[in-house]
Amino acid sequence: MESELVVEEMKNISTTISSTSSPHDSNNIIPKTPKSPFSSKILTSPLASASPIMKKALTYMEEIGHLTKLHDPAQDAWLPITESRSGNAYYAAFHTLCSGIGVQALLLPLAFITLGWIWGIISLSLVFMWQLYTLWLLIQLHEFTPGIRNSRYLGLSMAAFGEKLGKILALFPTMYLSGGTCVTLIMIGGSTMKIFFQTVCASKSHITTLSTIEWYIVFTVSAIVLAQLPNLNSIAGISLVGSISAVTYCTLTWVISVVKERPEGVSFEHVENTSDVATICAILNALGMIVFAFRGHNLVLEIQGTMPSSLKNPSHVPMWKGVKFSYSIIALCLFPLAIGGYWAYGNLMPNGGILSALDKYHGEDTSKVILGTTSLLVAIHCLTSFQIYAMPVFDNWECKYTSKKKKPCPWWLRTGLRVFFGCLTFFISVALPFLPSLAGLIGGIALTVTLAYPCLMWIMIKKPNRYSPSWFVNWSLGLFGLVLSVLLVSGAIWTIATQGMDVHFFKTQ
Repeated sequence: MESELVVEEMKNISTTISSTSSPHDSNNIIPKTPKSPFSSKILTSPLASASPIMKKALTYMEEIGHLTKLHDPAQDAWLPITESRSGNAYYAAFHTLCSGIGVQALLLPLAFITLGWIWGIISLSLVFMWQLYTLWLLIQLHEFTPGIRNSRYLGLSMAAFGEKLGKILALFPTMYLSGGTCVTLIMIGGSTMKIFFQTVCASKSHITTLSTIEWYIVFTVSAIVLAQLPNLNSIAGISLVGSISAVTYCTLTWVISVVKERPEGVSFEHVENTSDVATICAILNALGMIVFAFRGHNLVLEIQGTMPSSLKNPSHVPMWKGVKFSYSIIALCLFPLAIGGYWAYGNLMPNGGILSALDKYHGEDTSKVILGTTSLLVAIHCLTSFQIYAMPVFDNWECKYTSKKKKPCPWWLRTGLRVFFGCLTFFISVALPFLPSLAGLIGGIALTVTLAYPCLMWIMIKKPNRYSPSWFVNWSLGLFGLVLSVLLVSGAIWTIATQGMDVHFFKTQ
């Protein structure tokens, strides 16, 4: 008799869910705060308050994966990040690898000039382990209450620190890491396209190259075309191409640098600064380069949000598998880049990093095919990274529309928003060509997203026992991350104030 009642309750639950969870049915749209009394009860009441029969029915359906509780199932199914939940560990690895390696990794040998061999390797190793730990924290916090998913970094910050404080702490850093990264990718990608064209067509004098701004336009148009893919899962193939490109050009760069004969005058002597303050700022700048080489924490929750999840098969399992694989590859790229690049060029390393050193010291004795291929791979990786970093911005804009209209964005509006974002980032890249010079300043602010906030959010949400190992470790890392962020920002401001900065609007180099 009891089993029959359980089956009947399950049928009722299935009927209710099917009638309320279809976001594309205009007659059954669930608003941001579910209006259905049954849905509200599931979302806000503990399982223990339900009747024994109801608990058995809910437990059974959750275990087989037929019941997924969301903050807003309808709206989640309309937004680019969560409208497709067919992701897996492979997709997670592609996205994480594509977003986790950037051209800023090519600057790592510069950090070794200030830090030296021992402290350079120690700092790089410690930061790698630290950010890998905070990645694990975020993956575990994605679904800290069974069934309630936090598929956006800003949403998790609001859940941990409160709505107002969470927005204040996380909104600017995460939006900068998305929009600011896209602006930088236009600059680097467009410039690298120009270098590739000049390398390939160097012997063809009758061919006139485009200007830098025109190459920016070529890159932006290409990025806008790819941005029409609807959601995060749909760009998994693009992320795979970007991952292969990033790993290849990183490997090519350090292998060529190590194999070729080192330039004359290579030295590993410590560079003396004019004052103690200058020495401290140089060290902070070097640490900032190392920290900024590891990015993508503002995307990990979004990537995990593309996966199905149930109590029996939670999303953090395949996500962590994908992250472990991708960061193993990232380590195999970044450590040889930093160590091999510093060994090859030492204090002769130019400010542009190892890629600039390769062109400066081995541009004549290296095959044009290899140099051209490296430039092309950098451009391809910038183009593919643009897609994944732009997705949170698309998601945020569409969220405002769906929250107000209670319906998904029409195709023409989604297309228009993405075209507008591409044009906006292009305009900023042309209007503010000095923006990369502020990377140290704004990067210090964004550092908290990677190293500090995850530890503090773990404490606020999980509430570990006072003075327990978890409590001590996360408080220590969280506070140290905040202090390091303040120091990096202060050092960047001091450097700008003392050395100055070439501010020129609408004057692309």
